[in-house]
Parts: sequence; C-alpha cells; structure tokens
Amino acid sequence: MRKAGILLAVSSLPSDYGVGDFGNSCFRFIDDLKKAGCSLWQILPLNPLGYGNSPYQAYSSKAMDDLYISLDELLKKGLIKKTKKFNANKCHVDYEEVRKYKQAYYLEAFENFQPDQEYEKFIQQEWVYRYAVFLTLKKYNGMKIWNEWPEDQKNWIKNHEYDLGPHETGIQYEMFIQYTLYQQWMKVKRYANENGIEIIGDLPFYVGIDSEDVWSNQKAFLLDDQGRPSFIAGVPPDYFSETGQRWGNPLYDWDYLRENDFDFWYDRLNYNAVLFDLIRIDHFRAFDTYWKIPASCPTAIEGEWVEAYGYELFDLLLEKIHGLNIIAEDLGDLRLEVLKLRDHYHFPGMKVAQFTFNPYTPYANDEENMVAFTGTHDNPLTRTWFTSQSYAFKRRTKTFFSTAGYDQDTITDQFIAYVLNSRAKYAIFPMQDFLNLDNRSRMNTPGTTDQRNWRWKMSDFKKFEKKLDDLNKWIKEAKR
Repeated sequence: MRKAGILLAVSSLPSDYGVGDFGNSCFRFIDDLKKAGCSLWQILPLNPLGYGNSPYQAYSSKAMDDLYISLDELLKKGLIKKTKKFNANKCHVDYEEVRKYKQAYYLEAFENFQPDQEYEKFIQQEWVYRYAVFLTLKKYNGMKIWNEWPEDQKNWIKNHEYDLGPHETGIQYEMFIQYTLYQQWMKVKRYANENGIEIIGDLPFYVGIDSEDVWSNQKAFLLDDQGRPSFIAGVPPDYFSETGQRWGNPLYDWDYLRENDFDFWYDRLNYNAVLFDLIRIDHFRAFDTYWKIPASCPTAIEGEWVEAYGYELFDLLLEKIHGLNIIAEDLGDLRLEVLKLRDHYHFPGMKVAQFTFNPYTPYANDEENMVAFTGTHDNPLTRTWFTSQSYAFKRRTKTFFSTAGYDQDTITDQFIAYVLNSRAKYAIFPMQDFLNLDNRSRMNTPGTTDQRNWRWKMSDFKKFEKKLDDLNKWIKEAKR
C-alpha cells in the first residue's frame, strides 16, 4: 500500500511550554494527519540531546529526553497542581531556558509519585537502572564526559565497588523520569495506531562517546585504556562538506560484536521496535562499509573504508526480532554492495528530490521500494533550494510541472505533489516544506554547530490546518 506522511520532530510541535512534547499537540497533530489522509508520521530521535542539542549525539539510544514530558499529562494524573505558560507559541526552542522552567514541575511530580506494578516492571529493564546511574553521576560531575570522572565512579559499571548510596534519590528520580516518558509516549503511539497512523522512528547508526551505551559496553567500541576513542566515525568529502564530516562518534569493534552475537545491536533495535512502527536507520551504508578516521585527525579527509558484517547481523536480527521494519538511509556516494545489502532484505531506501530531480527526465529511475522525500532534516528547505538553482533549471522545472498538470500555488507544493505521485511506496515531506518556509526555518545544517540547528518550532497549527483539505486532495489524486 502506498502511503504519505510528514516529517516533524516532536520538539517542533506547537506548545504552551516552549518545546513540543507528548501532550495535547501530539494528539491534535495525529488527528490532522488522519484528516489529511496521511498514514505516516516521521520524527527525529527522542533520545536525550547531546552536544549542540543534537538528537544524533545522545546520552542514550534507549532513554528519552525529559523535555518531552507533557506537563498537561502530569496535571491529569494529579502529580502537579498547576502550570504556567512559558515561551508559548514561540517559533524556536530555547533549550536551556525550557529545561530550567520544566525542572521544577518534574521534581514536584517525582515527590508526589507512588510506584505501582507497571513502574516496577519498567525498571526491571537493565538499561533503566544503568542509565539512571550514568546520568546521576554525570550530573554529580558537572556534566563531564564519563571518561573524565574519578576512577571509582568511572569504573562502577565494571566492578560496582563505588558506593551509590548518597546518590539513591537522584537515581530514583531519573528512573521516574524515564518511566513517565515511556508511559506518555506509548499513549501517543497507541492513539496514532488506532487512527491509522504509523510512526517512523529515527535511529542513528552510531552512538555518542558520552553515552550510557558506550559506558556500559566499552568492549564493543574501539577505545583506548582511558575510555577515549582511538578511531572515530564520519564520512569523507561529499556534497555536504569539502572536508567531509567528522562526527566524533566512537567506532564499533565489529569483531567483538560478531563474537557476541551482535547483542548490542539486538538489544538496541529490539527496544526501538517497541517504540516505533518503522525505524529509519541513519547512515545505513556503514553496515556494509564505514569510514574509519584516526581520532588524532582534525578533519574527515584522512581515513579508510572498512567492511562490516551486515549480512550476518541482519540475518540474526530479523530472525530474533518480530516486526522489525527498517528504512535504509542510503544517501550519498555509495558502492554497489550497499544497495545489494539493502535489497537483499527488501529494506526501502530513500530518494530526495533535491538530489534526484531532473526536469528533463523527472521520473527516471523511479522505484517502488523507496521512501521519496522533498528534503530531509539535513537539507535546505525546498523553497530556498529551488531559488538557488540555475535559470534554465527553474524554467524547465516550471514547464514540466505546468505540462504535467501540477496546478498547486507554489513551487514547493508542486514538488510535494510530484513526490506524492512518484512510484515510491512512501512519500514524505518536512512540515516546513508544507508550510512553504525558507531556510530561516531549516532544522539542521550538517557539519556545523550553528545555534539555529534543531531549534525550529511551529508557533501554532493555523497555517497547517488551513491546508489540510489541499493535502487530502493531493493524496487522493496520487492514490495513496
């Protein structure tokens, strides 16, 4: 079945409290998606935000960021008495301010919380306690990276000798936070599924060095004896960056993973398969070959391609994990073997119109087992991208759209209709494109630490909801 959907980070939803959360806006957005005829909602990672507020440098690949806790849901449960609006209807997120504001409500809710059977069942998961200890010790050490903690604390994960007694309240608090997030998110997911909406989660291929994942699984990564990466991840020069992208994530020790039945990947994907209906794996190509950069190199230019164990990994995962639905982020310059790996398991890949659209042969190489996008969170918005194209390209594109009967008001809307009419199984576009916004609302510029990254937020639903009938019409015409 061909489906359509919208890419929108939870943090970008309208909110009375400065950042999108798992509250009323989630449910309203799901209702709107249903009215428009959409059946997919793609989000960005929900994990605790790391450096630069990036969801791709998270402190955990299972835990969620406490920013997403809905104060309204806490009110409904009687865990807090009242709330006051904060940064309501702003069009960007002030992360530091919002964290300070919401923290007092979380503490109040924690004090009023009475553990029940569901809570006790949730905290039986090993990662919950480990993450609670990790974040508690991290806060105790002024948020320093774990490999810079005192030796006894750094090594607790290995020998459990450090006395956690003085930190018990903090650990209990962090477990309460994760339980609350899980409960609220699963309520959102159930509502979405009941209304015919599937949620596409986003899983970064790599995890951050400053994460519970690495702290708890040090043998699974290429680290030195001080817990620092000896080699790091990234990609060589491409159309995003002349010097490549030096992400800084530690590389997996693939031989160790293989010897241990890929337990780290099984554990990670098995849990995320509960949270989401489909999982887009960012940087899928690294299951075939990954770019190995010496940690001492200041850019990503120096490095080498190294082969991974993709087939062995997926043979095992697909056998063990029921209902594992993967979308392969396969953008960039790839060797043929990456596509063979993708197709061997029938994983849909990605096509981004900004990279593939040719007005002279517009539907060339159009495939069914694909997810077609106007752009992703890493792209310029379509309106700005099109403006930057050559005069000849723009003229020929407008001629094609006119001849093909695309009569939408804006060039961005025409590109959305074009993507919807592709053969691709799934057609998705960022909310910013649907609102015809320019690059001032861009979500992220890869390879930069621009303070504007990850901050865009809808101020309200008005403009979006005015266009729902139009979107419904386009989706019906595309027979999705």
